[in-house]
This record gives sequence, structure tokens and C-alpha cells, in this order.
Amino acid sequence: TERSGRGIVLTDAGRALARTATDIAVAVARAEALWEDFRHQPSGEVTLATFPTAAQMLLPGLLDRVAGIPDLTLRASDRDPTSAAFADLTADFDVVIAHSLAGAGTWRGLGLVIVPLMVEPLDVAVPAGHRLAGRASVSPADLSGEPWIGVPQGLPFDRILLDIEQAVGAPARVVQRFSDTRITESLVGSGHGIALLPRYTAGEHDGVVVKRLSGVTSKRHLHVLLRPDRAERPSVRAVVDALREEAKAVDARFSGTG
Repeated sequence: TERSGRGIVLTDAGRALARTATDIAVAVARAEALWEDFRHQPSGEVTLATFPTAAQMLLPGLLDRVAGIPDLTLRASDRDPTSAAFADLTADFDVVIAHSLAGAGTWRGLGLVIVPLMVEPLDVAVPAGHRLAGRASVSPADLSGEPWIGVPQGLPFDRILLDIEQAVGAPARVVQRFSDTRITESLVGSGHGIALLPRYTAGEHDGVVVKRLSGVTSKRHLHVLLRPDRAERPSVRAVVDALREEAKAVDARFSGTG
């Protein structure tokens, strides 16, 4: 600065420095604005793990929704572990679709973000010509003595079969065990047994009819599991939001409310 009469004014160097400071402040503000835009703009690749029936039910619509987000790529693959082991997949995937009979409590205390998707009923699948095919619903007593196509021990559906055994007071006669519901449904349609199948993806085989199960709780809870750091990424949040919308649409379609 320098004196000018009774006041003080900037020198040429001071004015240049002031202009530079202003330019820097503007540049910083622009950079901050660009960063905010980037931080909230979904982009890049998101990896997703899902179990087979969830993929069958949700993935086509999810991919359609995500296709409308520029610069975002979703890479999905299927896994089919026990309920508790879904949490381990979050180390390798951004988004994990998991299911459990017990709900979110299965994964609490593991430091994960848990997002509810839907609750899907599990029904009893019987051959089209079966003695129970004309019934609106079936009870554990109705199923006594029937041959079952079960799932590998430890998978979620096996818990319901154990509950049926307890209600009847006798062990179920499990003749085969498969984790692939398409194989199970094919065997049921061919008359080789009955099975528990998820309502929203069952009944695609012409020789199979599904019946509501009364007397025991028969439903599974679908959730999204994420590591907290990955849950903060705009691209991951966009996929989870799209997944929730697709689950809502599927649920409404099958429950008759959409």
C-alpha cells in the first residue's frame, strides 16, 4: 500500500496481488462446485452379487433401470451361499443381494449397511395331478408322508422344512436335495416329489402348481448388504435405489397392487 492524501491505497503490485487472490478464490469455488457435481454424479463400474432366484426376479428390470444412467456400468454375477455367508461377499462386491428367513438380524453387528428390499412368500409346489393340487392352501399335516425335493442342509429353505417336521411330529421324507430351483421344479413337475419354492419365480413349469402353506411361517426376507465406504459412492447409491424401485415393482405386480 501507499499513502494518498489522508488515505491509503493499493500499489500496482498490491492491486495485482488482490486480483490474483480473487482469481484464486474463483478458481477454488469452481473446483469445489465441480467436485460437488462429480461427487453426486453416478459413474464408473459397480459390481453386484446375487443368488439365482433373486437374479431371475430382479436383474432384468434392474439392468433396464441402470441402462438409463449415463457413465454407469453394472457387472452382476450369481452366488448361492448360506444366509450368514452373504456378508463375506461384501469384501469382493459393491452390492450384495442376500436372503434370510430371520430378516436383517442375520447380519447385524457385522458393520454392514443393510437395506431391506422385500418379503417374499414361499409356497409348496406339487405336481399338477397331485391330490392337493385343487386345494387353495395346505397345512403341515396335509404334507405328512410326501416325498420332498429339499435344498442342501444349511440353506434357508431347509429351516422351513424342519418347522414342518416339528409341526407334524415326524421327519420329512427328503428324497433329493438341490439348490437350483429350476431342477427342483422340473422334478416336481415330473412327479418325483413336492418342494418349497419362492412364489415370485415358481410355477414356470407346466406340470407344477403352487399352494400357500398355512400353520408355519413360510417367507424369506431379501436385503442389500454393503460395506459402509462403498455405500457412500454415488454410483452404488444409484444402483441400490434402482434395485429398491425394481423390488417394489415386482412385489406390487405379484401382490396385485401395481
